[in-house]
Amino acid sequence: MQLRVLAFVLAGGKGTRLAPLTKERAKPAVPFGGRYRIVDFVLSNLVNSGIFSIYVLVQFKSQSLLQHLREGWEVSGLLKNNFIIPVPAQMRSHHEDWYRGTADAIHQNINLIEQADPHLVVIFGADHIYRMNIRQMVEYHVEKRASATIAAIPVEKEYASEFGVIETSGDGSILGFHEKRADAPTMPDDPTRVFASMGNYVFSTDLLVRELYADAENHNSSHDFGKDILPSLIGRADMYAYDFQTNRIPGDPIGSPVYWRDVGTLDAYYEASMDLRAVSPELNLYNRQWPLRTAGYSDAPAKFVFDHDGRRGTALDSIVAGGSIISGGTVRGSIVGRGVRVHTGATIEDSVLFDNCDIGRHARVRRAILDKNVKVPEGTEIGYNLEADRKKYFVTETGIVVLEGHHSIVDVATLQV
Repeated sequence: MQLRVLAFVLAGGKGTRLAPLTKERAKPAVPFGGRYRIVDFVLSNLVNSGIFSIYVLVQFKSQSLLQHLREGWEVSGLLKNNFIIPVPAQMRSHHEDWYRGTADAIHQNINLIEQADPHLVVIFGADHIYRMNIRQMVEYHVEKRASATIAAIPVEKEYASEFGVIETSGDGSILGFHEKRADAPTMPDDPTRVFASMGNYVFSTDLLVRELYADAENHNSSHDFGKDILPSLIGRADMYAYDFQTNRIPGDPIGSPVYWRDVGTLDAYYEASMDLRAVSPELNLYNRQWPLRTAGYSDAPAKFVFDHDGRRGTALDSIVAGGSIISGGTVRGSIVGRGVRVHTGATIEDSVLFDNCDIGRHARVRRAILDKNVKVPEGTEIGYNLEADRKKYFVTETGIVVLEGHHSIVDVATLQV
C-alpha cells in the first residue's frame, strides 16, 4: 500500500530565550553550523525520508525565514504532491487570531488536510538540532496500527522536570502524560530514565481532523497538542511512543548514537555549536546518504592566506564556511559563517561567527557568538573581561558574550541609466 503522507512543520515560534539572536528573525531562521539554518534540519529529515508534501507554518518575524525557504527550499517538481510551501496564519479562527497554539496552527489550515486527503499527517517542530529517519517512525505507527504516535527520547530522570514526560507500558503504548514533574514515571525497562516528548507527531488523518474540530470548540482549551489534545486521547485512542534511540540513519556506522538537542537557550545553542568541533562529532554533517540541505549559495571557497612568521592564516578544530578569508589571523575551535574576514594578528577562540563578520587586526574574540555583519574594530578584546563586556554586550550566565548584528533582509540592486 502506498501511503499518502502530508507534513506540517511548525516554524512560528518567537524563540525569546534565544534573544538577541531572534531580535530580527524567527528561531527556525537562526544560523547554525556555518552555512545552515535551524529549520534545515527538520526539512532535510523529511525530504531524506521520502516525504515531499510539506507545509511550513510561519508567524513571528518570518521575513528572514521566508527568504531562506525561497532561496534554499523551493520545490518545482513535476508531481503535484512534491512541494514545500510556507503558510502564514490564515486567521481562520473565530476571533481571526494568530496561531494560538500548536493545535490551533493546524486547525487554521485544516482545509489543506481535507483537500489533500492523506492517510497520515506528520507534525514536526522546527526548533531542534537533530537527524531523524522519519520513515521509520511512520512504519512504526503503521505496524502498531496506532491512531497517534509521539517521538520520545530517553533522558536521565533527574531532568524530568524540564520536559513533558510520556508514561508508557512495555509495548510502547501511552498511559499518561506528565508535564515537567520531577516525580514523573520512568521507562518500563529503565528506572534511571524517562521518556521525554520531542514534540514530533504522526496522526491518522481521521482522528486528527475530528480532534481538531472538537478542540476548536472547547473554550477551556489552550489549543496545544501536548497540553490538550494528546492528554484528552488517553483511553480513547491507540497512542504509542516511538523510541528515538532506535532510529537509524542510512550511511551512519552501526551503533552510532542518536543526536537531538533543544537549542532553546543561548547556552544550549552555543554548546550544540561546539559539538561540531569534535573529530568524530555525534552530529555527522558529512554523511552523503543523509545530506543536510540548505540554500545553494554561490560562494567562493574559503581561503587561508599568508604564511609568514607572525602573519599566518590558520584554522584549527574549526568549521569555516564558503567565501570566508582568514588573512593572517588564527581561528581555533570555532564555527565561522559565510563571507567572514579575519585580519592579521586577530584570534578567534571557541566562538560562533555568523555571516559577513569582520574581525579587525589584532582583535581577540573568545567564547562569543557574533550575529551577522558584526564588525570588531582593530585591537578590540571580547570575552576576556566579562564585567566590561556586560556594559556593552549581552552575556549569558555561563559567560558567553553575544553581539547583536545588523540585518539586511533584501539587497536592492541599482541600475545606472
